[in-house]
Amino acid sequence: MKQGQRLWTRDELILAINLYCKLPFGRLHRLNPEVINLSNLINRTPSSVALKLVNFASLDPSLKARGIKGAPNASKLDNEIWNEFFNHWDILPYESEKLLAKVEHTTVEQLNHIPEEDLPKEGKVREQIVKVRVNQSFFRSSILAAYNNTCCITGINQTEFLIAGHIRPWGIDEKNRLNPRNGIAINALHDRAFEAGYMTITPEYTVKISPYILKQKGQQSFDFFGKFENQKIILPSRFLPDVEFLKYHNEERFRS
Repeated sequence: MKQGQRLWTRDELILAINLYCKLPFGRLHRLNPEVINLSNLINRTPSSVALKLVNFASLDPSLKARGIKGAPNASKLDNEIWNEFFNHWDILPYESEKLLAKVEHTTVEQLNHIPEEDLPKEGKVREQIVKVRVNQSFFRSSILAAYNNTCCITGINQTEFLIAGHIRPWGIDEKNRLNPRNGIAINALHDRAFEAGYMTITPEYTVKISPYILKQKGQQSFDFFGKFENQKIILPSRFLPDVEFLKYHNEERFRS
């Protein structure tokens, strides 16, 4: 470490991973306003924060699988915090949002734009609702950032039309609810078809349409779905869909 530099703390690294998850890969640079904002919050330079983000990129298995190395020299603590975060998607995303709210001098509700009128005044029910809403917002931000705000099926890039869809449903896999490798960016129509099993994505990242739809050639429903049969999805820049999750969807959800 150079003279005058200070070690990164655990809290600072958690905030950096939080930002890493929310930014498209091409925006991990010192001129990004969100990088600048975090640097001001933790009293570091934008260059220092940007370097830490690309250090984390060097630890990302999805990037390694695509031959993208990121910046070397991640520290031992970088590795520890990375592994802690990425092995506890059910815990640390929410904890990181509470920590971010603290350094922003606001509440986690305000940080995530949760209207007070949507919440009970106090108590465990309020805490549970807030946690769910915060986690859903974090998951959506992570997925849309990974896919550069683009539907993996159609290429639609109008954010308002996009869903952060789950491969293994929210209700059956609590541990992986917030795991971005259990998510895809997909438009609302095809998300409903994916949920209902009329569409799936194979472990080779190929779209398969249910025979129930394919046999309707000549009808409008076929026009919206049939042309995507055997098409490769638009892959994310990171957080590739987990092959085991895709196998589950193919075997347990798809109407073959």
